[in-house]
Amino acid sequence: MVTESPGPKSLAHFEELNNVQECSSVHFFCDYNSSYGNYVVDADGNRLLDVFSQIASLPLGYNHPSLTAALSSAEARVILANRPALGVLPNKDWPTKLEFVLREMAPRYSVPPKEEWDITTMACGSTANENAFKAAFIKYMDEHREGAPPTQEDLNSSMLNSAPGCPHLSILSFSGAFHGRTFGCLSTTRSKPIHKLDVPHFDWPMAQFPNLKYPLERYAKENEEEEATCLLEVEKLLKDSSGGILSTKIAGMIIEPIQAEGGDNHASADYFRKLRALAKKYNVSFIVDEVQTGLGATGKMWAHEHWDLPEEDAPDVVTFAKKAQIAGFFSRKHMRPREGYRIFNTWMGDPAKMLMLETILREYKKSNLVENAKITGDYIQEGLNVLKKKHQGIIGRVRGAGTFIAVTVYNTSTRDKIVYDLRQRGVEIGACGAFSIRLRPAMVFTPEHAAEFLRIFDDCLAEIEVDGECESWDGDWDGIEPRNLINTVTGEQGDFHPTSDSTDGIAIAGEFLQDLDSNDEDEVDDNVKEKAI
Repeated sequence: MVTESPGPKSLAHFEELNNVQECSSVHFFCDYNSSYGNYVVDADGNRLLDVFSQIASLPLGYNHPSLTAALSSAEARVILANRPALGVLPNKDWPTKLEFVLREMAPRYSVPPKEEWDITTMACGSTANENAFKAAFIKYMDEHREGAPPTQEDLNSSMLNSAPGCPHLSILSFSGAFHGRTFGCLSTTRSKPIHKLDVPHFDWPMAQFPNLKYPLERYAKENEEEEATCLLEVEKLLKDSSGGILSTKIAGMIIEPIQAEGGDNHASADYFRKLRALAKKYNVSFIVDEVQTGLGATGKMWAHEHWDLPEEDAPDVVTFAKKAQIAGFFSRKHMRPREGYRIFNTWMGDPAKMLMLETILREYKKSNLVENAKITGDYIQEGLNVLKKKHQGIIGRVRGAGTFIAVTVYNTSTRDKIVYDLRQRGVEIGACGAFSIRLRPAMVFTPEHAAEFLRIFDDCLAEIEVDGECESWDGDWDGIEPRNLINTVTGEQGDFHPTSDSTDGIAIAGEFLQDLDSNDEDEVDDNVKEKAI
């Protein structure tokens, strides 16, 4: 680091941008010509290890040679100069490209993807989810009419935004969810008030997402009861919908395999299997939002593959965006509308982004990047669990799959200070929920990069000043009480005293602790190196 971040040049650019738009969300300005791999360079020449990767959307890191070559090709020049309206005038090779994506990327079940799934491309995650909702509504009403065409009353009333042409249907979503910022998606987003404030919404139902206690093995019984309670609530809503008690009929439900923006909230595979069974029981379209979890970060191409759903219970719709560069959704054949223009817009995706996706998928296969995410993620979680015990009471609830990882921090102000301090030490990282820090590195992030991050994180935690009361503690914190927690019985404030089972974890990764104390990357476990790309 040569300056603070943001440095003087970034601050000057901020003033320029602020003259033409609201830009308080900007971290710093980048020099993308100088950025490479897992490192982003800012306008002031600071080089940062990026473990957030453009909000989880940069699968191959910066300036990957295969992508720069693809975008410099004659094919790229033609599609950039002649962007087609794909719904009416697609290029002659568009079907071949979609078949390639179906073959290489579609969720895997025993039936060949081409026979099982349709693919619809869009521009961003919100439009993918928004049109998935429309597909669910169209299917519901098509079944309601038993395949008959809409009546003249249906057609006329639709122009007045009235029933029966515009029926009172809804999408069920979950507390803590984030599905986008367009009107339908925002009605299902439940993560932060700032997303929804002052904007009208549809009055759609919400169920509670399980609030698991950690460590999972210690609280298996309590978590099982929590998930069962949440499932009972879902079934009651579905019953009330089908029985006419709710003001709307639930046509679909949408769920994230891991609630990302809401705080990296997890649930068990058993919970998701039972949730899927409820959707099937009540004939509700089951939409899995893989906008952030998709394309390999969890150690599988799709996070919902960790659920081990049987063939007959595959999701009805799986949405994607971010790492794919292009957005859209896979949908089962029974979700296809009967008429054209029902799911439609001008661009219907972007062939230039499809070219990028083709290149990315080939690189995934060539370099075994999904397996790399699993190996590197295991390495990161091992190191974070060491740091959790080394810096007792500052961080806890280490959780994740692959490199899709988060930790909970003592309180919001401490979390925010850690994120800022890491940036000053050369790490770009993200926050989520009220108390959590999330890692979303590129798929080319290896154990060597993980060791670099963990050493910097170790230094940060050693020096961070923790102030205020603990806000994220709900009875247990991985067996560790937060430091300086006010005693709820005596009202006295005391220093942290580790419990007997919180002092034996230092040995979990003894060899890795040596890496944390070393500045030599060559000391990273060679066995882990050999498994990674």
